[in-house]
Amino acid sequence: MITRKPYTFWFVTGSQPLYGEETLKEVEVHSKRMVEGLNKSEELPFPITFKEVVTTANNIQNLVRHANTDPTCAGVITWMHTFSPAKNWIAGLKELQAPLLHLHTQYNQNVPWDSIDMDFMNTNQSAHGDREYGFMVSRLNLSRKVVVGHWQNKQVIRKIASWMHTAVAVSEGSTIRVARFGDNMRNVAVTDGDKIEAQIKFGWTVDYYGIGDLVEVMNEIEETEVNKLFKEYQQRYQFPQEAASNSAIGEAIKYQARIELGLKSFLEEGNYNAFTTNFEDLHGMKQLPGLAAQRLMAEGYGFAGEGDWRTAALLRMMKIISQNQDTSFMEDYTYHLEPENEMILGSHMLEVCPTISATKPKVVVQPLGMGGKEAPARLVFDGKGGDAINVSLVEMGGRFRLIINEIKAEQPEKQTPHLPVAKVLWRPQPTLSEATEAWIYAGGAHHTVLSFQVTTEQLYDFADMTNIECIVIDKDTKLRELRNELRWNEAAYRK
Repeated sequence: MITRKPYTFWFVTGSQPLYGEETLKEVEVHSKRMVEGLNKSEELPFPITFKEVVTTANNIQNLVRHANTDPTCAGVITWMHTFSPAKNWIAGLKELQAPLLHLHTQYNQNVPWDSIDMDFMNTNQSAHGDREYGFMVSRLNLSRKVVVGHWQNKQVIRKIASWMHTAVAVSEGSTIRVARFGDNMRNVAVTDGDKIEAQIKFGWTVDYYGIGDLVEVMNEIEETEVNKLFKEYQQRYQFPQEAASNSAIGEAIKYQARIELGLKSFLEEGNYNAFTTNFEDLHGMKQLPGLAAQRLMAEGYGFAGEGDWRTAALLRMMKIISQNQDTSFMEDYTYHLEPENEMILGSHMLEVCPTISATKPKVVVQPLGMGGKEAPARLVFDGKGGDAINVSLVEMGGRFRLIINEIKAEQPEKQTPHLPVAKVLWRPQPTLSEATEAWIYAGGAHHTVLSFQVTTEQLYDFADMTNIECIVIDKDTKLRELRNELRWNEAAYRK
């Protein structure tokens, strides 16, 4: 499994020296108790570190500079316990590079009706202190997440936790590295794009390698290692009876083991955590990677077919948010257009991640029908049911658009004995026709990432943090409004 840095989030409280040292000590005590309580909630995926109560512009600017240069700081959480004059925040906020969450809360949950006095009112000023601060963040047009409610409220804590996953995915952007084995599929538009712009915008690195570079590494894998992995396949998956190690079927499966070991070695050596393949570029290989690609996705690697580096990086990013749970490369393949029961059958030639499987995967060796190579081994299974999202990242002439369709997946009930691929069945919201019209108007691609774990809100936050357009297609989507939104966004996001 791919590991990540031991990230933490900095908690910063705003105040001012007007109220005296005693008040500032109380503010610090309250802040530390809140951070301790949030960390003990067991809801947060990453720890929060209390940094300090800032009272001057120099305090704030110095702290921001430290946050920017600390590789383990994945984001900054700010809270104005008292009144923090917003001019003090200008220099610091202008320099802030880390994701920002504005927690609008207060230490006490209820008004202490019997004891409240002016000292209490002067100390506990979040209700207007946070608004003063919030104005400045808006005035500077900075991306941030605003969470409102008492810090002990479970819903508030869960919102913070959800944002943390996205903030880490943004922070990890500079570590997302895609190895492209071959170019993109010839004459296909949506899998191409500006890799430099992606690196500027998201931090993603995309490098090209000839397929021969991978084949060379594959050929160096020891046969003992291949046999060891072959035995792991036998123990973990439903295995064809005819796949004795010396049979043609067995040898086809063992070849995927060699691909997997070669791919993993190559990716680890180059510090890559995502990759693409292309069935038009297989010189020196006997099979297109199928089982190998599926298993690497299950370990957290990003992947997409036909050289689609953007979807491979998107998958890796969403694997980070989901902690590698229930998230896969996907493609809208064919429709079920039965009246009142319209659905989409999603799959890919070979490569669907088994983290979304509802059934025990079965190893199958069948001809591919394209690529001109031997029949590849792949995992075949039915996808699970539940609420999910289907996501596409496209490039619209120098800028990026993230398109999210909320869907309801159903575990397939019908058997498909002649279809040797993993498959997922879903109903797009609001309906197949409206969702698909909206998707096409928005320019959504045929390659997507499907996830049962990542939420629309998390990806909307990602788009906000990276300043890209985000289009959401859900149960409330109205086509006329969406088409107008696309027109307005042309102006809003034009460079």
